[in-house]
Amino acid sequence: MASYAFIIAQKRKEGNVISPIKLSTLENKLIVVNGRAIKDLIKEIPGRSWNPQRKVWELPPTRESYERLLKIAPNLEVSQGAIDLIKQREKWENAVANQRDIPWQEQEPLKPMPIKATPFQHQIAAYNTVGTIFNLWTSPKSAGAGLYMEQGTGKTLTTIAIAGTMFLDGVINKMLVVAPSSVVPVWPNEFESFADFPHQCRVLEGTGAKRTELLNTWKPDPSVLQVAVINYESTWRIGDALLKWKPDLVVLDESQRIKSPGAKQSKFAHKLGRVTPYRLILTGTPVSQGPLDFFSQLKFADPSILGSSYFALKSRYAIMGGYKDHQIIGYKNLPELTKKVHSIGFRVTKAEALDLPDEVDQIRYCSLEGKAKRMYQQLVKTSVAEISDSKMIVTQNVLTKLLRLSQFSGGFYAEAGEKPIQVSNAKLNLLEEVLEDLGDQKVVIFARFLAEIQAIKGLLESRGTRYQFIDGSVPLSERGAVVEEFQKDPDCKVFIAQIQTAGLGVTLHAANVAIFYSLDYSYANLDQAKARLHRIGQKNTVTYLYLITKGTVDEKIFKILSKKEDVAKLIVDNWKILFEEEV
Repeated sequence: MASYAFIIAQKRKEGNVISPIKLSTLENKLIVVNGRAIKDLIKEIPGRSWNPQRKVWELPPTRESYERLLKIAPNLEVSQGAIDLIKQREKWENAVANQRDIPWQEQEPLKPMPIKATPFQHQIAAYNTVGTIFNLWTSPKSAGAGLYMEQGTGKTLTTIAIAGTMFLDGVINKMLVVAPSSVVPVWPNEFESFADFPHQCRVLEGTGAKRTELLNTWKPDPSVLQVAVINYESTWRIGDALLKWKPDLVVLDESQRIKSPGAKQSKFAHKLGRVTPYRLILTGTPVSQGPLDFFSQLKFADPSILGSSYFALKSRYAIMGGYKDHQIIGYKNLPELTKKVHSIGFRVTKAEALDLPDEVDQIRYCSLEGKAKRMYQQLVKTSVAEISDSKMIVTQNVLTKLLRLSQFSGGFYAEAGEKPIQVSNAKLNLLEEVLEDLGDQKVVIFARFLAEIQAIKGLLESRGTRYQFIDGSVPLSERGAVVEEFQKDPDCKVFIAQIQTAGLGVTLHAANVAIFYSLDYSYANLDQAKARLHRIGQKNTVTYLYLITKGTVDEKIFKILSKKEDVAKLIVDNWKILFEEEV
């Protein structure tokens, strides 16, 4: 590539007037003025981007950017503002690096964590790291950070502690949480359980007009932290209302949802990030398809890390090939990319978080579609009427009605003696979402009904996921080989287990995540199923994910089993409670 001196000499020979190249600042970025003559050289600087409105090159405010530019433009005119910004950035980077150098075991919260729980050591380290990135211990400044914490390590609790500190210190008053639909109901519960500071939490649900009204009628109140929670798909639909609300902190839960830079929800997240002082991304699987998945997430959190040009990112880190060189066939400069991504993040896996409890429970929610919900409600009314008309309440009769409702909550309905038909995709879609979030790790899926197991198989096959399974159709003589394949073959990612059939006598500790697609009515069966993973030889904390269909018997059954009771024991005296719709 031609040198800067050669380019300038050539321009002068052609009789062009050369204006001096200047380095200045704009909104905490370095900008290159009059850099047209060396645009091809500037393109080699990581994180650069072109601002078409101002017709200037924007660079991350780092010494690396400055020194690279100085090499290609030795006569660079540098403003004092640019020098001050670079020094400020260096000071901040050193503070974050020094914080990372402190071993977890030696860390105490740099400020009291306002939560109603005793944090684990890795959560304290995460809290301290993000607080340092946000400059909370000295003079807070606009910034973005990431909690790259694996499923079950407590990133929600850590986030609540960070938000609470920021609120109590007067840094923020409004917080927006964007989450997958299945996770949205979790946030109000977690705030209620763990936030030890004044707060109001509203879930933005319903029609677009209803969501907008919930925001517009929410009067400012500096005495509480106002927390709005919304799903990803709805953000861009009420984008103007969210921008008008002006949150001080935006949290993207399961931020890999915006990994596709061109998607509408990704574009709105980037727009929101540009006007929000504090941005936090939460993910246990920031890379699900490749290293470039980081781009869109960091464009929201801190575009100075990887820049705002996906083309430039590919040029720097991807090896292109295939038809007309349009396909990514490999990657390069990955150590550099990893260092940049982790410069504003805290990463922990369950294997590293040795202070975690042995088992962690988590809930993910879905809702029946409109028609399916109406069918379910009618089925409840019919079941209650038939039981009430009976001269004597027979436990088996109640259990039979409950079984039909349980099967419906998983998406299937069958009249007595008939083959089940699929009436809803809600829980199956939720399972696909959860599997996407879990990434490439091994998983055991427990389900009660054969129709569910067949649907799960179909989903895995459509995803190209290798699996094994045990249900009543698998002979006892073959089960050992099936289990061994899952345990030893790294490419066999999922094991499907019918609770009644595979809940005893098998070892599945190659996985440390179990998904309960559905539950039966026995706590003993649930306990035995959990023990397939949580047993001698298990090296990690085991996470149990329960898929719950809101407004159905799923919620009732889970609550009863969580108290270590059997559903059947409560039926005679309290059967009506089981048929009441959850609000």
